[in-house]
Amino acid sequence: MSIDRFGKDKEKFDKLQQIIDEKKNMQGALMPIMQAAQEIFGYLPIEVQQFIADGLKITLSEVYGVATFYAQFVLEAQGQHVIGVCLGTACYVKGSQAILDKLSDILKVPVGKTTPDGKFTLNATRCLGACGLAPVMMIGDEVYGRLQPEEVEGILSKY
Repeated sequence: MSIDRFGKDKEKFDKLQQIIDEKKNMQGALMPIMQAAQEIFGYLPIEVQQFIADGLKITLSEVYGVATFYAQFVLEAQGQHVIGVCLGTACYVKGSQAILDKLSDILKVPVGKTTPDGKFTLNATRCLGACGLAPVMMIGDEVYGRLQPEEVEGILSKY
């Protein structure tokens, strides 16, 4: 989805411009500006990254480098329900890759992508802090543990 700076997203860009104006002279302004931009737009598409770069008089590659280094930033629109499958050691050993593969098959999207209807985004994550429940996945804030691949379809049907 392309963002139209001069159309329906003008208010969002105006809000981001205010934040850039407030913070641009602060040391380390890039991170809080990017965090605010992601909060405003829901993600950081290239148009938003370029707007930030222009506003701070830095290169797009500097903004993109930060956006791709930190896991908190997403570069594509996320689905209504974000699924995270833990691939940390405990979960991986207990079969989380099979859970991830099953989800990818059912949703017909690769890891890191969103279904065409915008309903689900499928992500592989690192430790979710629920190692005792391995393998674990989260859908939004809901944790599902001790999963078997055959349970995945039933869980998805709730959404």
